[in-house]
Amino acid sequence: MEEVSGRILVIDDEAIVRDSIVAYLEDSGFDVFEAENGQDGIECFNKQQPDVVLCDLRMPKMDGLAVLQEINQLRPNTPFIVVSGAGVMADVVEALRLGASDYLIKPILDLEVLEHSIRRNLKQQVLLNENIQYRHELEQQNAELEHRFEELKLDQLAGREVQKRMLPEVQSLVDGIEFNYHFIPSLYLSGDFVDYFPVSKDKVVFYIADVSGHGASSAFITVMLKNLTSRLRRNLKRQSTDDLLYPDKVISRINKELVDASLGKHVSVFWGMIDLPTSTLSYSVGGQFPMPILRNSKGVQYLTGCSQPAGLFAEAQYSTYHIELGDDFELVALSDGILEVLPQSCLADKEACLLEWVEQGQLNTENLEQLLKLQEGKEIPDDITLLTLARKK
Repeated sequence: MEEVSGRILVIDDEAIVRDSIVAYLEDSGFDVFEAENGQDGIECFNKQQPDVVLCDLRMPKMDGLAVLQEINQLRPNTPFIVVSGAGVMADVVEALRLGASDYLIKPILDLEVLEHSIRRNLKQQVLLNENIQYRHELEQQNAELEHRFEELKLDQLAGREVQKRMLPEVQSLVDGIEFNYHFIPSLYLSGDFVDYFPVSKDKVVFYIADVSGHGASSAFITVMLKNLTSRLRRNLKRQSTDDLLYPDKVISRINKELVDASLGKHVSVFWGMIDLPTSTLSYSVGGQFPMPILRNSKGVQYLTGCSQPAGLFAEAQYSTYHIELGDDFELVALSDGILEVLPQSCLADKEACLLEWVEQGQLNTENLEQLLKLQEGKEIPDDITLLTLARKK
């Protein structure tokens, strides 16, 4: 894929941090401008008209939230990446609500993560500009009723875009395991989420989660999940805690944070970790249904295990299960939204149908919508997410 470049404005009051980011981005081929505070950043933005803004949240005189609001007024839809220190998650959520396109946690230990976020935002900005042009043309042609409906739909899509920007690449090869996922959104905002990443040279973590309910509050719970994952990865790298290596401890952490937050939300989650040398899956379950389906040389089966969703009860207990995947395997995980669109009348028949599709190799990201007979533009009652991972030798 062709690399994109652009003009980047870096606003940070810490000279050492700012200088290292500027030097790295310049070496990566970007035109970079810098400012040491929010006021200078606004002046530089007006003068240079950058494509992407990278801004610290906590700065004297004018903080990052104020800079974000000012830039939104000057040139809406400018990709704005916020940088926050640990413990200021409330500011991150507020920044996302105000239109920030991504966030990173200080210290940024791997600047390649920053570069990836910038390039992704540049690509998305091209698509956004095309969508904006299309929307303007559509508004001129439609009647007032259609116009109002489109505005409502765009508001929902804008909220969903926050979640989508936190998702990993749709297709990726991680240490020999091919990951794919397909997300079919419902009319309303929801909280389906997936992620996958290596945690060491021989271990890969992945999870699928579904937040209860609909709307922005459910979508923002995925921000908490993403933040928790980032903290656990940082802790493991610093060797302060190794909770990330134990799936039951991870779901226990999710449960505690949701219960303590008292948001009235719970999460169904399946969290897995693959040991690559032994091809062994260690996993924990928090109310996940249907369970993932494993296909390997031994046949096709639902994984076993159950527990309460995370966020309902402080005393909930979670366990870690283990299963050998084999040299060649495919694992298929689904959110429960798929059960609502399957035509079978009883749950047992729906589960049997999914098992048969996996056994026949039909249930994949390419033909999911065809299997479910979903017509383009058809509304569905809940988000449907399919996550597959496979390794072949």
